[in-house]
Amino acid sequence: MSESRTITSIQARKSLLQAFKIQRPVFLWGPPGIGKSELVAELAEELGGHMIDLRLGQMEPTDIRGIPFYNRDLGKMDWAPPIDLPDEELASQYPVVVLFLDEMNSAAPSVQSAAYQLILNRRVGKYHLPKNVVMVAAGNRESDKGVTYRMPTPLANRFVHQEMRVDFASYQEWAVANKIHKDVVGYLNFAKQDLYDFDAKSSSKSFATPRTWTFVSQFLDQDAGDEDTLTNLIAGTIGEGLAVKFMAHRRVSSRMPDPAAILDGRVTELEVKEISAMYSLVISMCYELKDAVETQKVGDKKFHDMADNFFGFMMKNFETELVVMGARIALTTYDLPFQPTKLKNFDAFHSKYGKYILQASGA
Repeated sequence: MSESRTITSIQARKSLLQAFKIQRPVFLWGPPGIGKSELVAELAEELGGHMIDLRLGQMEPTDIRGIPFYNRDLGKMDWAPPIDLPDEELASQYPVVVLFLDEMNSAAPSVQSAAYQLILNRRVGKYHLPKNVVMVAAGNRESDKGVTYRMPTPLANRFVHQEMRVDFASYQEWAVANKIHKDVVGYLNFAKQDLYDFDAKSSSKSFATPRTWTFVSQFLDQDAGDEDTLTNLIAGTIGEGLAVKFMAHRRVSSRMPDPAAILDGRVTELEVKEISAMYSLVISMCYELKDAVETQKVGDKKFHDMADNFFGFMMKNFETELVVMGARIALTTYDLPFQPTKLKNFDAFHSKYGKYILQASGA
């Protein structure tokens, strides 16, 4: 798969939607921890459907084929269909059922063979897939140091193959929608290369992936105790080197002003000029503005007063690159409903940075 065309999770989502329309099975390839199963689950939920997650690497052939038994009424051997596959009763409750065959190339050849007829003909023995069932398979690449078996060519030829790659812009959009901790998002905006550092040749058991950064976010959300304990947990999640960098970043970020005080206009000067912490401060202000809109904590005038302070603070204290990044994230990633006519600072901001915003957005 090393020479395959790779796509982001946003592009993979579009591919799946198109393949679902003609019930063409898709195989999602990619390294561990980049969100293949999460993507399929979220898409099924978005469509109002139901996902059945079958971990083929943990299954036997009979889990797919079913088990033979003597049918007294017919006087013949018959097959009891597997309970994990969707029946007509379940399928009738949803507009679409996504049958997710995870770890497919980690399954033993006998299990892959059992799945062959299901994928090829949408049936196994007497069992037929209901009409509204779509299939997605997923697996790690042979180069990812996992247990894999070479997929038979006839089986591989039944899939549309899509190889996913890690993409920070796609991750950031997902992280905002899923409320990943602002310290994680802020740090990764500054150190995008640290989103994913898996090395198949390394002996380290812990490494950074979108999945493990979610674990870090969960530890931060629950306040995991003293700093030493938190560092130990994070080191066991993303690796010691990144844990030390991330915790050092948090210590500097903690000296930054309260983002709420900036948005209220109580703080206008920035004393700590540490670049990674400044990235986190931008994210924290965006979080505050987003929360104010979603929870309707403030009215329209108050929101635009806060937005004015947001732009005014950035123009006064940040270099051009960071101002442009902050505006772009606020407008696109966080989708904040700014109305230029209600912003006192907009004319000055647009005059100084407008052309950079357009360049950054690709307009």
